[in-house]
Parts: sequence; structure tokens; C-alpha cells
Amino acid sequence: MDIAVIGGGKWGQALHFAFLQNHNSVITSRTPKNIAHFVSLDEALSREYLVMALPAQIVGKWLKENFKYNNQKVLVAAKGIEADSGRFVNEIFSSFVPEDNFAYLSGPSFAAEVMKALPTALVVSSKNINLAKEFCAFFPNFIKSYADSDIVGAEVSGAYKNVLAIASGVCDGLNLGLNARASLIARGLVEMQRFGLSFGAKEATFLGLSGAGDLFLTASSVLSRNYRVGEALAKGIKLDEILKELGEVAEGVLTSRAISKISKERNIYTPIAREVSLIIDGKSPLESLKDLLV
Repeated sequence: MDIAVIGGGKWGQALHFAFLQNHNSVITSRTPKNIAHFVSLDEALSREYLVMALPAQIVGKWLKENFKYNNQKVLVAAKGIEADSGRFVNEIFSSFVPEDNFAYLSGPSFAAEVMKALPTALVVSSKNINLAKEFCAFFPNFIKSYADSDIVGAEVSGAYKNVLAIASGVCDGLNLGLNARASLIARGLVEMQRFGLSFGAKEATFLGLSGAGDLFLTASSVLSRNYRVGEALAKGIKLDEILKELGEVAEGVLTSRAISKISKERNIYTPIAREVSLIIDGKSPLESLKDLLV
């Protein structure tokens, strides 16, 4: 199959590497990069199958300025909620791509491990289950893929777990112990599910690869950018300094604000996401700990 990956960050490069095992894959990004099979944006957009590995916060703007729909089939590998509008990624894409041509990728997947061909399992979600199965067939034998129809559940999980990873990093940065981290992740899973169910997601999604699988991974490893953000915040480092040192996008930062805002508007109880948002805006992590323990 002819596949084009849009986005030359670590995740985009990892997916490109995976697809190259069995298919013709090309990759493009805003700036030219020394990556095998790198092509221009126009050439990439001419492919039948597109994989969007763009930061969630720029997806809307990028589509408006660059995307030309020509019956392509799109797999979105971005995880987050647009902070300004509160829109999910699938809502953004729905203005540009018919839902039958759109799918969403989720599950536990550190780019560094995919690049080493280490085994994992992922979920491709689409209202068009045949499209989901098509994209599942693209993955090499070290990635077990599953087709599913719950786009909303996968999206909420993919966005929310980054916020919970920041909370987990704060927990470890404060040296609160393994009991505290396990408690935080468990309650975070319940909170994530509560949020998703209010949007019509399926309960089972949050106990599978998209939900618990991705959450357990992201909230327990220094390979997670969001975890490292939380750990540094707990040590009193300013957010601007953290993000500058990180040199990459940490989706949970802006997503925490989006979830907090949406939860307030819809009266959804999301105390961990609320405290992460407040810490991002300058609240003391120790004060947030006290408030969560009340």
C-alpha cells in the first residue's frame, strides 16, 4: 500500500518505520528532515492512505491551511483536545474528511520502543469498521492491532492519559511512594472513564488498550514527556523552563486546561485533571495534594 505520514516528530518517524516494514511509506513535515523517503507535502497528500502524526493543538490550523481532500483515507495519530475550542480531534477532522474515511489510532506506544521493533498492541477505531481493518493490516508483525468502533472512547483516553501522566510525575517528584502512585492512576482511570461516558463512549474502552493500557504506560515511565513535566513541576521548576528543556510537545499541558474547562461547563467531577490544570497555572503541588486528600 502507498502510505504517507504527515508529521516528522518522533511518533511520526516511528510510525513511518513501522509501515516501511511491509509497505511503501513516505513522510513529510513542515521543515525538511534527513529521513528516508522524505517527500514534499503535495506528494504526501497525493497518497491514498494518510497518517496524521501532528500535535493536537495545531491540527485545526494545519488542516485549514494545508489539507486538500481527494478521497484519501485518514488515520489520525494525534492525542489531545483543542484547548481553545474544546473540540476533540475527530470533531476537527469531520469538517474536512467524511467519517467513513477517518480512523483514530490509540494504545500503549512509546515511539522509542516502536523504533526498536519491540512488541506492542494498538487499536484502530472508526465508524467504518472495514476502514479500521484496512489500517490494521498496515502494521508489522511486532505490533498486534485491533479494529474497534469507539472513536470517542479512544480519543478521550488518548487525551486524558497525558494529563494523568503529569499528575503521576508530580506524585513521584514529591516522593510520595508507590502506594500513592497506584492510587492516583486507579482513581485517574475512573475519572477518565466518567469523563468519556458523558460523551457517549463505551465503558469497555477504558479497560482496554486505549484506556488502561496507554494510561499505565504513560503514567509510569520517564520515557513519557508528560510524566517528566509533572516530575519537574514537583521540584519547583517553572513550566517555561521545563518545556524549553523538553524540546518537544507535551500534550497534557494544554489538554488539562481543556478538560478542566469542559468539566466545569458540563458539571463532570474530574478532581485530578482540575488540580493538574491548577498546578500548570502555578498552584503548589503540595497544596493540590492536600486538596485531593480531603
